[in-house]
Amino acid sequence: MSGLAEPIRSSGLILAKGFCMGSADVVPGVSGGTMAFILGIYERLLKAIRSFDLQLLGSLGRLELGRALRHIDGGFLVPLILGIFAALMFFTRVVPLPALILSDPEPVYSLFLGLVVASIVVLLRELPSPGGANLIWLGVGALVGWSIFNMVPFATPEAPWFVFLCGALAISAMILPGISGSFILLVLRKYAYIFDGIGRLDLGIIVPFALGAVLGLVLFSRVLLWLLGNYYQRTLETIIGLLLGSLWVLWPFQERSYEIIRGKTRLVGSAPVLPTELDASVAVALGLALFGLSVVFMLHFLANRRQQVV
Repeated sequence: MSGLAEPIRSSGLILAKGFCMGSADVVPGVSGGTMAFILGIYERLLKAIRSFDLQLLGSLGRLELGRALRHIDGGFLVPLILGIFAALMFFTRVVPLPALILSDPEPVYSLFLGLVVASIVVLLRELPSPGGANLIWLGVGALVGWSIFNMVPFATPEAPWFVFLCGALAISAMILPGISGSFILLVLRKYAYIFDGIGRLDLGIIVPFALGAVLGLVLFSRVLLWLLGNYYQRTLETIIGLLLGSLWVLWPFQERSYEIIRGKTRLVGSAPVLPTELDASVAVALGLALFGLSVVFMLHFLANRRQQVV
């Protein structure tokens, strides 16, 4: 029995770590990759991602499922994915975060703003003292980010091809420490739409999103991993710049306009504004932003502490 209990305990622990990763990626601004790093499974996760190759396809083609699972470290990857999926269900069915974005945007975006600002600070500390080259790549990233977020229309398509693209981009962002897959969905104006579909088990949304996620893991994630392996500093500087250029999207106080489109409330316009008075809503927003800051700084502290122990 003791020999059986150990794998069960190990799988349960991996499932719990997957739930933490999924919880992190549901919240725009907190990276599942960062959570994986803190929990000590980041390197193992990257190796599992790299194992999706022609050898895996050969095993699947010969129906050698056991060999295929061993090749992708299935004992690790399967419970991890189950944990991530459980987190997605919890934050869409039990705590409906996508609905809260529509009903209470100011406090929710305040929390997101604090999370992203803290992530920028943490990532900046990973860079050496800023020089000319550093500032150039930061500026390029910020300009590209600002341009993209201004160019993306407020009503992006709900067609399966766009949901597929969202899945590919979101899963690729998920494996990068410092940038959240949910943040990508937020920028693409598909955060509430996709997570609401997941909560309702809408296969018309889940299937193209999942297929896009698989493609992102197999293809685009390899590009990102290559960039990090060969141009780590420049890639990190560009990521920080993108986050800087996107902060205006997360500013909680905005003049938002909504329209009923095909029976659903859609955000069709938004412009950042300053609050006119220091009332209770401003105090709540400030408190949640500070809470978001403290969460990321605490995670960073735990990550550094783990490195020192190792």
